[in-house]
Amino acid sequence: MHAKVPLMKENQRKKATAEHHTFDKEIYKQVTRKTEKVHTTMSSSSTASNSIPRLLGKVALVTGGANGIGESIVRLFHTHGAKICIADVQDNLGKQVIESLGDETNVQFLHCDVTIEDDVSHAVDFAVAKFGTLDIIVNNAGISGSPCSDIRNVDLTEFDKVFSINVKGVFHGMKHAARIMIPNKKGSIISLASVASALGGIGPHAYTGSKHAVVGLTKNVAAELGKHGIRVNCVSPYGIATALAVAHLPEDERTEDAMAGFRNFVANNANLQGVELTTDDVANAVLFLASDDARYISGDNLIVDGGFTSVNHSLRVFR
Repeated sequence: MHAKVPLMKENQRKKATAEHHTFDKEIYKQVTRKTEKVHTTMSSSSTASNSIPRLLGKVALVTGGANGIGESIVRLFHTHGAKICIADVQDNLGKQVIESLGDETNVQFLHCDVTIEDDVSHAVDFAVAKFGTLDIIVNNAGISGSPCSDIRNVDLTEFDKVFSINVKGVFHGMKHAARIMIPNKKGSIISLASVASALGGIGPHAYTGSKHAVVGLTKNVAAELGKHGIRVNCVSPYGIATALAVAHLPEDERTEDAMAGFRNFVANNANLQGVELTTDDVANAVLFLASDDARYISGDNLIVDGGFTSVNHSLRVFR
């Protein structure tokens, strides 16, 4: 049914995990407490929209699904009836998500470093082996890298790491999802980009370049796979205060105050005031693109930014 790929030994798989993938556990707990409140609020306000499952019977693979935006996508997909495989390097956090959902039958986890093609290929095969097919892949795993604003001081090793995860990781997902979806003549490939894919000057060079690359890949792969009935899109959110936002800081500086500072910075520079972008908002955009509601949408970059990229921030006429 599909090509067999030699399985890597578990210890080799874990050794391949790069240091920059690891998030401070205390920050994760702090963010999770805040996120759970948002999940509860949004769940009560969107009961009507969730009453009809939009992914019933679908099989999805979500990379980087152990926390942050990825976790919200997993939770929302589960609510809408999908069977999900979480592929992440954060084993403990991934297993915690499954435990909190209380559904080990329809939600599975496996260790996966998206920079390693065999890992991603194995994740796709794992999802097919567990659930019979693959309808949706969400290439969510990514890092921001160090916030260096002086090109003369950019560490090229760090630059390569960002591109390896943010671009090669996405391409690996596209390539191996296509391997399953082309014979099926259907499927939805969704990747996470950023508002940095639409503007310059709002992120580090490596991060901005990598997210522009995600949009370029999305359009080109959509052009190729359209004849097979496969839709390829990406989502570009505005800044969100997740653990990723402070991951570049030394461990002792990844505090709740640092998170609050980032949250205030994002809020003060947002175009849409009075509303804070959450991981659930991004998950809803991904759900739309994954569902049949978006059955004729492909090659699109869905920007979820409250109008931020529509504004000329150098002029600020209306501020």
